[in-house]
Amino acid sequence: MVTVRKDHPVLADGSVDIDAWMSQFADKVDEASRVPLRMACELARQAEAASGRSSYWGPQASTFRAGLEMVEILAGFRADQDSLIAAALYRVVREDQLVLSKVSDMFGRKVASLIEGVIRMGEVSKNLSKDTTAEVLGSHENQLESLRKMLVSIIDDVRVVLIKLAERACAIKEAKHQSDARKEAVALEVQSVYAPLAHRLGIGHIKWELEDLSFRYLYPGEYKRIAKLLDEKRLDRQQFIDDVISVLRERMEAINIHADINGRAKHIYSIWRKMRRKNIPFDEVYDVRAVRILVDEPMQCYGVLGIVHNLWKPIPQEFDDYVSNPKSNGYQSLHTAVVGPEGRVLEIQIRTHKMHEDAELGVCAHWKYKGTDLSSNSSSYEEKLQWLRTILDFHEVQGDLESLSEQVMNDIEQDRIYVFTPDGHVVDLPVNATPVDFAYRVHTEIGHRCRGAKVNGKIISLVTHLKTGDKVEILTTKEGGPSRDWLHPTLGYVNTNRARAKIQSWFRREDREKNLEAGRSVLDKQLKRLGIEENKLDYGAIAERFNFTSGEDVYVSLGAGDIQLSRVLRAIDDLHGLDGEPAPRPIRLKKSRHKTSDNDIHIQGVGKLLTQMAKCCSPIPGDDIVGYITQGRGVSIHRQDCINAAQLQLEEPERMVQVSWGEEVDNLYPVNIRVQAYDRTGLLNDITSLLANEKVNLLSMNTLSAKADHTAAIRFTIEVSEISSLSRLLHRINQLPNVLDVFRERDQ
Repeated sequence: MVTVRKDHPVLADGSVDIDAWMSQFADKVDEASRVPLRMACELARQAEAASGRSSYWGPQASTFRAGLEMVEILAGFRADQDSLIAAALYRVVREDQLVLSKVSDMFGRKVASLIEGVIRMGEVSKNLSKDTTAEVLGSHENQLESLRKMLVSIIDDVRVVLIKLAERACAIKEAKHQSDARKEAVALEVQSVYAPLAHRLGIGHIKWELEDLSFRYLYPGEYKRIAKLLDEKRLDRQQFIDDVISVLRERMEAINIHADINGRAKHIYSIWRKMRRKNIPFDEVYDVRAVRILVDEPMQCYGVLGIVHNLWKPIPQEFDDYVSNPKSNGYQSLHTAVVGPEGRVLEIQIRTHKMHEDAELGVCAHWKYKGTDLSSNSSSYEEKLQWLRTILDFHEVQGDLESLSEQVMNDIEQDRIYVFTPDGHVVDLPVNATPVDFAYRVHTEIGHRCRGAKVNGKIISLVTHLKTGDKVEILTTKEGGPSRDWLHPTLGYVNTNRARAKIQSWFRREDREKNLEAGRSVLDKQLKRLGIEENKLDYGAIAERFNFTSGEDVYVSLGAGDIQLSRVLRAIDDLHGLDGEPAPRPIRLKKSRHKTSDNDIHIQGVGKLLTQMAKCCSPIPGDDIVGYITQGRGVSIHRQDCINAAQLQLEEPERMVQVSWGEEVDNLYPVNIRVQAYDRTGLLNDITSLLANEKVNLLSMNTLSAKADHTAAIRFTIEVSEISSLSRLLHRINQLPNVLDVFRERDQ
């Protein structure tokens, strides 16, 4: 826990006795640093006295004493001489009680540079320090931007951030004397920016206090409730912990394992967060009763774990081995929960003394400054700085960026990505978010008018998945609205609920007639492309699937974006037959293909017969079909609208049989596709590459170019499993440059 003293040793005149104060932590400051540190503290006192002005925090606050408190915190991190001097002088410089040039003259440019860096970090987060709570709570984007700029500053010298963390630890304590709005502003800044920063750098020593104090100001009611619950059972809990420690110490002494065993500090914020995350009451939070065991060697951790599990029954779901598999910020420890004495659940952490120091101090335990290597584990620290440079300051990256370690890269949150606007602001999005998702995240109108995107200066497709570190620019039109294609889930334009809701809301504002016309146009176009005759569909049955009263309601909802085109196509696929046959099940794509199967086709009134798909019309599941009994080749399956099937019906009606798709369809079916396009180099390659990316099997292809009008007609046969798959593929082909039209051919 961070210690900040308010009772500094004083002289007879009431001033702070700097020598007596320094003697309290002399063992944490090397002897060579004591004289210049004392000079810096004396300079801060003189500067405050000479200014005759009150501190930014009010007339009772002292910039000089704030500097002393920051020095105490940094001394606990074993900070170097320049860091301690910069901490002592930071407040008086920031509040214009001392000019930076004098600091540079007396203590060198490095100290002045550290102070400049900390001031710069404070400047970028000024917007979080407004006195209006509502404004502060609405500044999430600004918090992320501030966090980015602060992290970028780490690249040059991590000591800048460490000094700032110490300053914020003092500031949030001083805030208790401020207005409620001011307290909330500082607390929100600390919770959103500085506590996560301390966590990212593995500095648990300061992270916990920042979280607890910010939680106290932001959620005072919850804080008091949990604090009261902890206090009510404090004596009972302490006796329980003492008994556990006694048993553990006796067992370990019996096998000659020396260990330090203590009750672990209880952090109110972590208890509250666990209660909310697991939706459990206070009594079910395991680490309210917790013990920490520190040993000398890593292998002893597992020996102690064996003792613990032999004494009490472990809870399997609550065991984590961060010794063999450290967390991405370097944290190492064994965590286990057991059913301890009296049937009470007990959490136990087991680690070495070095692991504990690393957990408390994080990167501070592995200093490496330019030209100075004080750590045997310096490569890990250097990788952290390189990683931060890579994802947060893409426009200033230097050196080889491909040699980052997997451990450091895993430090990126797995369920979020962070991308940049052209101005350098950070936008957080879910993994697999697209430029359309980004556009709606930035502003609803930008989303509506989005027509294209650039990533890192290059134009990309709107279905491209963004990655952390991308710089995204949205290309917009002056007027217009979103495309209904964006709501088609299989096309991949939108992957966030926010964007989808905004698009649906836009279409709902359109009047019924426009939605009716738009929905009819979208569906008719898709049916023609798929080779399905619209006049043979039972729109009453389709409407019933969506609890609508008429087919017009289907069009209106489709046009408004309330239902997706894929769902309508699925309903059509299920209800393809007008003869009341059962609906076929969805078909899974299979790696191996089979030309025929007894399960594919159901033939009414006839036993099992060999079936084959007619090559003239190539039916697939979802098509209305009819069977023709051939001589010696079983039943040939045609689409009902096939010209050849109609001719056979006239000539040999006795050979026609009613058929339907079977209950379990597991085949791929050949489909003939035609593409009309303006001829260009690479067109065929683009089409075949798209088919390969979609994992579609190409059976044949031919092309005919017309030099007179520079067009090309491309015909090819592919294998698909169902109409929805075919719909997605045709749309992707239609998006290729120069393609005029693409559709399924009825006859070859």
